[in-house]
This record gives sequence, C-alpha cells and structure tokens, in this order.
Amino acid sequence: QVQLVESGGGSAQAGGSLRLTCELSGDRGNLYCMAWFRQAPGKEREGVAGIEQYGDTFYDDSVKGRFTISRDRNTVHLQMDSLKPEDSGMYFCSHRIGFCKLNDWRTYNAWGQGTQVTVSS
Repeated sequence: QVQLVESGGGSAQAGGSLRLTCELSGDRGNLYCMAWFRQAPGKEREGVAGIEQYGDTFYDDSVKGRFTISRDRNTVHLQMDSLKPEDSGMYFCSHRIGFCKLNDWRTYNAWGQGTQVTVSS
C-alpha cells in the first residue's frame, strides 16, 4: 500500500514560481508512475505531469516548458515556473501501477491529500 504526502504550494503572482513536493511511503511496485493532477472548482481533475520509474517524463500541453517534474528515490517534485492564473487549483500527487496516463485519473490507486496553489494576476 502506498501513502503520499504533499507539501509546498501556496500563493504566487503571475509569472512567479512555486515548488511542490510529494513524499511516498510503501511499496511503489516495479513498474509505476508518479504524477501530479490538479482540480479547479467545478472542473474535472486533470493531469499535469508524470514520471515513470526509469525517469521518462510526461506533461500536459498547458504546462510544457513551464513545469518540471523530477524524482529522487521516494520524493517527487513539481517545479512550476512562469505561473498563470489558470494554474490555480488543488494539486494532488498520485501513484499508478504501470505507465503514466495523464488523461485518466481514475486509474491511479493512491492519492495525497492535496495542496492548494493560487496564482493571482
């Protein structure tokens, strides 16, 4: 069983930066994906970035070139630069057995409690 705890987040001005961290405990599995999703009020949860166990990374088009996902053993970071107001929302760390699938949050088996990101214009 996997447990995930997020930290970081908060408020930033447009154009600013924030860094999110996710600590994983438990059995990651041999083939897995660690990903970040976000959800704004009244909207569907959407995939932001993912990283697989060998380091392959994946990004939603809306954050390419601005966000960077990285991993150090059981810690996953999401560096968010050039933030925009539309990046605001609750950000969740997640774990999935198998390859990353940013377009299907329902296939992820573990979730953190979420951390709020608010970007003002």
